Amino acid sequence: MHKLLFASIMMLGFWQSAHADNVVLIQRPVPFNEDADIPGAVKRECKLEEKLPDSIAKYGRDTGIKTEFAAEVASDHAGRVLVMEITSAVADGNSFTGHHKAMSVKGKLYQDGQLVGNFKGRRTSMGGVFGEFKGNCGVLERTSNELGEDIAKWLAAPKMDAKLGDLE
Repeated sequence: MHKLLFASIMMLGFWQSAHADNVVLIQRPVPFNEDADIPGAVKRECKLEEKLPDSIAKYGRDTGIKTEFAAEVASDHAGRVLVMEITSAVADGNSFTGHHKAMSVKGKLYQDGQLVGNFKGRRTSMGGVFGEFKGNCGVLERTSNELGEDIAKWLAAPKMDAKLGDLE
């Protein structure tokens, strides 16, 4: 009986260790780069800094990546940590003249303080189907969602100096 209990505890420990390798700690909200010229209305109204990590978590589930959020992250945290920043958000055009929206992000993945991968990603959108009925935030949300999917796929097989989305 004791051997069975010991074996069960050991298996649980191995499972938790393997499971912990798939958990990625992500900052939510993702900060905007301090030098980025992003319209104030986009920062105040679109909530891209929250939508991006939410999208990564959503698509991460599809690739077997579990995410957890923290208000702040640092490269020296234990486990897997994704440090990102939004480097640009363009909100040109409108429903009448046509949308031209874009969002860029960069990030670094650390495992127990060691850099294991980094990326730059960019997505653009002209609004898609019925774009003429969408506002700036609606179209930028599309770009954030696409970047979240790109980043989730990258997390499944991270590499150095990766180009994601429209940068591929």
